[in-house]
Amino acid sequence: MDLSQYLNMFLEEASEHLQKLNELLLSLESSPDSRDILDDIFRSAHTLKGMSATMGFTRVAELTHEMENVLHKLRNGDILTTPNILDVLFQCVDSLENMVGDIAGGGTGERSIDHLVYTLRSCHSQVDERTTLPASSEEEKGSEKDVFSQSDIKIQAENQFTHLSFNEYEKNLIKQAIGQGFNCYHLVIHIDPSCVMKSARAFMIFKNLEAIGEIFKTNPSTNDIEEERFETSFELFLITSETESVVSKKVTGITEVEEPDIWPIQELNLTAAETSFPMAVISHDNGAAANSRLKSSQTIRVDAVRLDSLMNLVGELVINKTRLEQIGRVAQLTELNETLEQIDKITSDLQNVVMKVRMVPIDNVFSRFPRMVRDLAKDLGKEVELIIEGKETELDRTVIDEIGDPLVHLLRNSVDHGLEEPTQRLADGKSEYGRVVLSARHEGNNVIIEVQDDGRGLCAETIKNKAVEKGLVKAEEAAVLDENSLYRLIVLPGFSTAKEVTDISGRGVGLDVVKNKIESLNGTLHIESTLGQGTRFKIRLPLTIAIIQALLVSLENEVYAIPLSFIAETTSLMPDELKKIHEQQVALLRGEVLPLIKLHEVLQVPPAEIPKEQEINIVVVRKGDKKVGLIVDTLIGQQEIVIKPLGKLMGSIPYVAGATILGNGQVSLIIDVASLF
Repeated sequence: MDLSQYLNMFLEEASEHLQKLNELLLSLESSPDSRDILDDIFRSAHTLKGMSATMGFTRVAELTHEMENVLHKLRNGDILTTPNILDVLFQCVDSLENMVGDIAGGGTGERSIDHLVYTLRSCHSQVDERTTLPASSEEEKGSEKDVFSQSDIKIQAENQFTHLSFNEYEKNLIKQAIGQGFNCYHLVIHIDPSCVMKSARAFMIFKNLEAIGEIFKTNPSTNDIEEERFETSFELFLITSETESVVSKKVTGITEVEEPDIWPIQELNLTAAETSFPMAVISHDNGAAANSRLKSSQTIRVDAVRLDSLMNLVGELVINKTRLEQIGRVAQLTELNETLEQIDKITSDLQNVVMKVRMVPIDNVFSRFPRMVRDLAKDLGKEVELIIEGKETELDRTVIDEIGDPLVHLLRNSVDHGLEEPTQRLADGKSEYGRVVLSARHEGNNVIIEVQDDGRGLCAETIKNKAVEKGLVKAEEAAVLDENSLYRLIVLPGFSTAKEVTDISGRGVGLDVVKNKIESLNGTLHIESTLGQGTRFKIRLPLTIAIIQALLVSLENEVYAIPLSFIAETTSLMPDELKKIHEQQVALLRGEVLPLIKLHEVLQVPPAEIPKEQEINIVVVRKGDKKVGLIVDTLIGQQEIVIKPLGKLMGSIPYVAGATILGNGQVSLIIDVASLF
């Protein structure tokens, strides 16, 4: 049987289980005696083992099998959960991640795991002296079961069946199906006891049967079947137009699945059947099972490419809606305007729905950091407490994909540079445990992500001297910079205060990468620090970077768009209110000196001739705590725009973040406000 069609599903499921294993092992490190956590770890490892064996990835299956042996001993209390055992389990998860990564890249997942297998076997061979296994241990019981033949096991399972009752919905469903000429079957599925991945076989059975009909009831519930909470048999009820032989072939065509027992359900003896159909004796609430199946059917996986395509189509719809609105204003067609009002409402609703579909909880990114911080703290010999807040905050999938690396740099920077050694913290009157807080929250149409530590803080004087020493800023320029401006020097390429280069820091790369990545997402990075108390990195990101609100302005005959998220205000000044300080044109706005930039000069657009007595239009934009006034010819108005990339042919154009198509079909460039600073 060709299993390549299930590869993507395997990779997705494997990644989820590996992430879950990381999280559970971290929890186990905090609560080493928790049986519930051990059970969850065992289930994830067992599921991953079965999936891998089914797909033919033997190395992954072998390593997870060895992990299971250790986890089994831990669950039984035969050995204790020690830091050494946890370290080995973490190493196993790392190795599994590498193997799954190799499979995702087209490989076979073959890696040398001999040293890990040896270490694992050494762990579970050391039985704790306080515990002595009884003569009838679980392993002995398992060996006793192995002496039964396969047919004996099947008979034992069938002897456990009892009566079944249908609810009113299921009765009506059966009656309507039979009345319309469909066949209803009750199947008992038998899976080979030696099968290592029963849930995978169950999935294939469901997939094959749902191709020819509808499964409307199972025992146990579908959720329990997916989690392998059944022995070697389970039951299902099928409505189909096919015959018994076709149904049987759909099941027996799967390896390690035996021929099913099939009973047809007849409308005439439905009442009698309700008390005679075999049903496994398992304590499950039928209503809960139905709800579980309903819940699982309400969530589906969608390829990200399809979501991108849907977003592009909505973007085109927004562009053409704007075009229709312009035609309606020019032609003054009442009927068209009335229709446009409805189209505008529908388009806005559709856009909101698509945006919500693309939204992903930031927990998808945050969940990988506890393990990273734990390993980093251990390497540095520091005690670190990572606190995560607001992980349910949602961001556009595109932003989520890009924000992970900047956060890695910030967290590593906080643990390595920010937090002091435990002895130093105690000497300073602090707790030996350093605290790092990673948080996310919504603010209007933006998401705020903060990385804060309670470490040594930034020393403005040290930063100034190091920047001058490395030639990143002139001494006379550094002398006039305020504290906040000095903090921003740490994001310059090549800046580092580390005394020696390590595998963690010291090369002067990291924060400049963070700054560039955040600005490429139309976001901003702000740094706050108090010497001796800690540092806070504050990232402000738009909810989405696909469709945004922008202010349209004109320069001569060209129209440009400025993202509204960067605009503080708009104003107008008379020409005589503009002054020059050190060759820099400025204006005094409510007692504050505002630097001015002529967009004509920056974008090399011929300036329009403005009468001396005419007011000058200024758009005040901000980046962090800095403001700049952009001089433009005309303020056209606010509009919803769709960001389009310039493409590889155009490459990167200074001060331009992309382009959009206006309602009249004209292409308008979008100003990259961050680059103007």
